[in-house]
Amino acid sequence: MAITLADETRQAFDSVAAGYHRSNVENLVLRGMRQRTIAAVLRHSARPSQLLDLGCGPGTDAESLAALGHTITAVDASPRMVDEARRRVHESGVSVHQLGLDALDALPPASADTAYSNFGPLNCVEDLDATAGAIGRRLRAGGIFVASVIGRVCPWEIAVYGVRGDLARIRIRFARGVVAVPLNGHRVRTRYYMPRTFQQSFERAGFRRVSLRALGLFAPPPYLQAFAERHSTLVHALERADDAMGSWPVLRNAGDHFLIVLRKAI
Repeated sequence: MAITLADETRQAFDSVAAGYHRSNVENLVLRGMRQRTIAAVLRHSARPSQLLDLGCGPGTDAESLAALGHTITAVDASPRMVDEARRRVHESGVSVHQLGLDALDALPPASADTAYSNFGPLNCVEDLDATAGAIGRRLRAGGIFVASVIGRVCPWEIAVYGVRGDLARIRIRFARGVVAVPLNGHRVRTRYYMPRTFQQSFERAGFRRVSLRALGLFAPPPYLQAFAERHSTLVHALERADDAMGSWPVLRNAGDHFLIVLRKAI
């Protein structure tokens, strides 16, 4: 039987699962992006709330939110990521399931107050419209969805690879359709989004946008970790610039990621 790109995506994340939590928390830029996503979840979630973590990875977000008193159901398609998450949160009351985002209807309907997805799991789904509908069915009326999504227009990436003359690398984010992105000797099924295109899938599922901002507009993308560590004071200043201007019209459509908050219709 031929291995599909979805299978390769799971294998890719399996292959990095053991060190994924550590590599994430040690990355200065990723820490800042994570803090802003978690802050958005907390801003829209009363305590305690029923939360749904979509693409939970090794359980980093679920662990921190459970410590604040929230009840969390976490899902991920990668069995090794699920193993890591279960080890991390086994004393936190977090329920972790091996489940792809294309199979969310296996979860109880209208069971969560807030759902969130951090660092681009939704970039890997095959049918965003179908996934948006399934997320909507998991949320109670008026429920919130917070998503950190990999965007198309990353100024740093254009500048860095433009200077290197690597136009092929720049074009990857602007590809129409799915791109097979390398990860640890494997390939990850990835589709890059402009915020409006992403939002439209959720509007069709009965959501409306609450807020939108850029992540990594002025601040560098996470893969420039070495630069960020050498220039941490500058990076913190650039993150503050993201905070100040990242929600402005036009600017909010760029950045390594965008952070969008959507509300399900009442």
